Parts: sequence; C-alpha cells; structure tokens
Amino acid sequence: MQLSLCMIVKNEERVLSRCLDSIAALVDEIIIVDTGSTDDTRNIAAGYGAKLMSFDFTRVDFAAARNHGLEAASGRWIVTLDADEILHPSGVPLLQKVVATDDNVGYYFLRVNHSSDAPKPTHDHVVRLFPNRPAYRYRGRVHETVDASLLAGGGRLVPADIRIDHEFACEPEARRQRNHRYIRILNEEIAANPSDTSRLDFLAAEYHQLGQFDTAAEIADRLVSLRPLDPQTRLRAGLYHLVFQHDPQRARQDFMAVLRLQPNHAEALSFLQLVDGNEGA
Repeated sequence: MQLSLCMIVKNEERVLSRCLDSIAALVDEIIIVDTGSTDDTRNIAAGYGAKLMSFDFTRVDFAAARNHGLEAASGRWIVTLDADEILHPSGVPLLQKVVATDDNVGYYFLRVNHSSDAPKPTHDHVVRLFPNRPAYRYRGRVHETVDASLLAGGGRLVPADIRIDHEFACEPEARRQRNHRYIRILNEEIAANPSDTSRLDFLAAEYHQLGQFDTAAEIADRLVSLRPLDPQTRLRAGLYHLVFQHDPQRARQDFMAVLRLQPNHAEALSFLQLVDGNEGA
C-alpha cells in the first residue's frame, strides 16, 4: 500500500461524507479512530470501507488517539484530515507524485479556515502528509503535532502546494469553554515537561482567543527568554507590544532584535516602518 488516510472522529455525521468524498479515491486504506460517537458516524465510515477503531477518550489526549490509528496503518505514507476538512482537487496531482517517492519529508498543507463568524477566511499551514515510520508520532494532548518527531527522526518539513478547506461553525460559549479546558490541559503538560516550549505557543494562542491579550503577551515575553535566537518568537512579542499593549518603544526593540537575527526579515522591517511612521505623525 502507498497511502493510508488516518483520522480521529466523534459525532461527525454532518461532515464526514464530504471529507471522505474528497480523498477516498486517492488512498489505499482508511483508518478511523472513533472517540465515542453516538450518531451515525460509524455507519458512514463503514460505508467507505474504513477500518474502524475505538479509543477511550475519558482522559483527553488527541495525540494518543491519532497514534492509535497510525499503529494500524499499512501504507508507506500517512495522510491525515479532520472530518470538517476537504482536500482541494488542485492538490491531487502533487499528492500522487509525492507518495510515489521514498523521501523522508513531512509536507505542510495550506489550510484555508472558513468560519461562520469571520468575515473572510484565515490561513495556516499544517503537516498532513508524512512517511509511515514507527518514530513518527504525534505529541501533545491538545494541539497535537507530528512535526517534532519528524525532525527528531532526521526528516525535513517542506511546504507543499496542497490545499485543504476547513469549514467550521462554533458557538461562542462552546468555544470559550473549550479555550478554558485546553488552557488547563496545556498547563498540565507544561508542568510535566517544562522543556517543551511549543505548549507555551499554544497557551498564548488560547488566551489570545479569549481576548486576554496581556496574559498572552506575558507568555510571548517568556518565550523570548526561552528562545532568544528565534526571530519569529521575537516578532510575535513585538506585535503584542505594538498592537495590544500600545507600547511602540518596546515594540521597536523587539523588531530591531529580529533584524539583528535576520537582517532582511520583511515583516520586522514593515512593522518598524509602521512604528516610525506613527511616531512621525
């Protein structure tokens, strides 16, 4: 087998068929880990010939659930999707080309996020295609990623011209409750493994979504002290100081620090010009 699709789901009867229709013809097997569906999700998955696996999600651990599915995969490559995501047809030729190779590479997909409460889509990049190797496993009980294990195993991370569309609707109160739940879990993870600074990145993002920008800025400053040679970390701290704390002088120091680390950093140059322009006005 060349390609295994691995997913985790719970009560996704509304969107699962749409997701699987976008990719089923490209994969050799579909492995779906169900974390406790009570709707028609399992029957829909079975209709696509999926191998169904159950996972006890009493203790929230998304990485463990994903890895449970990876253990059962037979393909040389793994592709992962969430049930509310759709593979864009434009990426099919490249996906087929990649899985015919033996490259030790994890590929970033462009994810276009369509939210019911946002005026326009947002974009991010997520690793969704990687070789099926025992060392390549997800980490993180929430905001789980496979990136670190790929790099630790000698792999590279490369952007691919493959797009997925993420369409979701989330009630504000449900989202707020999820933010608080994730903050609790992230703090537990940080206490258990203080060296994993990626958990702090996600913790800052949770506070940001709650509108608690001062707390997010404090975490951004903490990350600067932990990753002093990372220009992106310093850039994010500068943005918090400029946009949310209205402290242009401190933001200037951050952007200058970015340029010392990476002299032609386009975003730092742009924000530094903005600071200078506002001060001139």
